[in-house]
Amino acid sequence: GHDVLRVNHVGDWGTQFGMLITYLLAEYPDFLTNPPDISDLTRIYKESKRRFDADEQFKETSRLNVVRLQSGDATCRTIWQSLCDISRKEFQKVYDLLDIRLEEVGESFYNPMIPGVIDELRNLGLVQPDEGMDIVKLPHFTIPLILRKSDGGYGYDSTDMAALKHRLFNLKRDWIVVITDAGQANHFHMCYDTARAAGWVTHQRLDHIGFGVVCGDDGKRFKTRSSETVRLIDLLNAARDRMRESLVQRQQQNAEFAAEAAANATTTEEIANLAAKKVKNIVPPEEIEASAQKIGYGAVKYFDLKQHPETNYIFSYENMLNTKGDTAVYLLFAYARLASILRKAEEEKNIVLATFTAQATSLLTLATPEERALAFELLQFGDVIGTVLQELLPNRLCDYIKELSVKFTEFVTKCQVLNNDDIAVTQSRLLLCEATRRTMRQCFALLGIEPCERI
Repeated sequence: GHDVLRVNHVGDWGTQFGMLITYLLAEYPDFLTNPPDISDLTRIYKESKRRFDADEQFKETSRLNVVRLQSGDATCRTIWQSLCDISRKEFQKVYDLLDIRLEEVGESFYNPMIPGVIDELRNLGLVQPDEGMDIVKLPHFTIPLILRKSDGGYGYDSTDMAALKHRLFNLKRDWIVVITDAGQANHFHMCYDTARAAGWVTHQRLDHIGFGVVCGDDGKRFKTRSSETVRLIDLLNAARDRMRESLVQRQQQNAEFAAEAAANATTTEEIANLAAKKVKNIVPPEEIEASAQKIGYGAVKYFDLKQHPETNYIFSYENMLNTKGDTAVYLLFAYARLASILRKAEEEKNIVLATFTAQATSLLTLATPEERALAFELLQFGDVIGTVLQELLPNRLCDYIKELSVKFTEFVTKCQVLNNDDIAVTQSRLLLCEATRRTMRQCFALLGIEPCERI
């Protein structure tokens, strides 16, 4: 029910663009009249970064081009727009895979607001000159916020202060949560403290969530063997491909098991029952690709979200795609098992859940320890959501759905849901299954994971 703006604050305005513009103008002097193919931005970025680090003149020109860009220079703006358009297309491929919908509002959006913000803070006595720069340095700051650099350009400090004011006053947000790498926490707390000193903040809540580093087996930042940064889209597709192989293998094993069982069956009825179970509980070939995507992408999401946000962790496909333990694969298998029980109730036992869910209060009985444990876990859901919102820790939700899945597995292992003679017990346990299904689906939705009805 909250009015939430999901803003993608992209870095489209900093030093890296001055560096890229300088490189492209040097390599392609007729860029405006004869635009080159710059779709391989990764290669162009690496080459321009190499020159930036090695050539002082190139570095100085890059810095001046940042100022020109921010001042509206036509050539710089044209090249910048081309770079942004290409980047945006590549970003969207990943967002589509992850089912992420964001409103892009880059640093450039706030550029016209910066001079007014600096003037306002200066009039409040918060800005002071320092070696040609305009800075804010409150008594408890160990380093200053630099609102205007000595060359007249703006950096992260000035952009983030302008963005903060825009969100508080123009967008009228009551709660702002900024998510970046953990190393920027001090920067944002300085921005928040400056906003409070300026009187911008009254009742609003300002938070920062910092995230850690994804590491390789050596404990260092995850890279390829050639020390290249690994692209997220490649990780996602590798997880999908591994999951596809696993599903195909699982399908083959189930088919072999069913064939062997059918060969040993003594009646036509047994053979028919085995064939029916094979069809109902195995992912059909036409669904394997979609299931591989759901499970593979979900596994990457869950593996990341289950970590404490600020903690570094080691990336491992083996751990991520394990069918046992704290993984999305385990959770999705549990959900598929749950869906299978509810499906069988209607298709094989002719028990229609919808006909008695309205009587859940009177029909539900919790006679065994496993039933009570599962019901108790379900009752924790509201409190868990409250804790996640208060602490801003999505890993709390991961802990919850994992524990719920464990309790459900213990329940269906010890308690017969469909194969008992007491219809009242069957109805009660089906209601417990349905409550678990709804809660798990809500958890998956909050984590951005799409469950499978059969695996």
